[in-house]
Amino acid sequence: MINKEKHNAYIELSKPSILILVLVTTTLGYYLAGKGVRDWGILSWTLLGAALTCAGAGALNHYLERDSDALMKRTRNRPLPKGTVTPANALAYGILTILMGVSVLCWKVNLLTAFLSLLTAFLYVLVYTPMKKISWLNTTIGAIPGAIPPMGGWAAATDHLDPGAWVLFFILFAWQHPHFYAIAWLCKEDYAKAGFKMLPVVEPDGISTFRHAIFYCLMLLAVSVLPSFMGMSGKIYLAGAVILGSAFVYAGWRLLRSHSMTDARRLLGASVLYLPLLLFVIILDLSIL
Repeated sequence: MINKEKHNAYIELSKPSILILVLVTTTLGYYLAGKGVRDWGILSWTLLGAALTCAGAGALNHYLERDSDALMKRTRNRPLPKGTVTPANALAYGILTILMGVSVLCWKVNLLTAFLSLLTAFLYVLVYTPMKKISWLNTTIGAIPGAIPPMGGWAAATDHLDPGAWVLFFILFAWQHPHFYAIAWLCKEDYAKAGFKMLPVVEPDGISTFRHAIFYCLMLLAVSVLPSFMGMSGKIYLAGAVILGSAFVYAGWRLLRSHSMTDARRLLGASVLYLPLLLFVIILDLSIL
């Protein structure tokens, strides 16, 4: 029982929900860069390296925020506040897995992909994490490392970064804002207890939060159609991107009008569905082409 509990604790330290998102978006970048998967071996090594680096960054985030996590209802049962894992072990696990991940990418993929993965971990752990207690701009700062993984996938497939890689970066960059603003509105009381300066904490009426959310929903709709105009995808993707983006904008608009927790949950749900559906449309589009 103890071993199973420890095993589950280290899985939680790795932040599996973020890890899955990283793997999906890395695959997206690899797939689009090569217009399909040309080398399953390279893709497998890329995903392994990205997973290890992401898991390590998640563990270091747990380590740095362990005292704040203990103050919040939604995080007080995490491994460190609960005492399932010691801070020293979490720190060692985080550092070692990042080193392993970057080493795999250097050895089996290429230096550019390894650099991008290390940069993602650095920005997430040493810039975004402390920024959460300094400024509400932490959401925008945090969206930068969150948008790099598809660029890593692109670099793994091509060994360089084309304009298409930057389009993927801005799609992920825009998507994260309404996603995390919805979470911040739903969890504003918890964030306030922990001293995190999320936008709904700094401005409790939520007006700025909702305006920022709808702005980035509109930005996402605009940048998501660029692959079709750049020759990266065809009409099926364009139609899908417009439909998905419009639904996302509608969810953001509803929250802007109602300010309700219900519509915040709907926006969060729309954001969770958006990326896998967009990936499906991309695969469908390229398979037909």
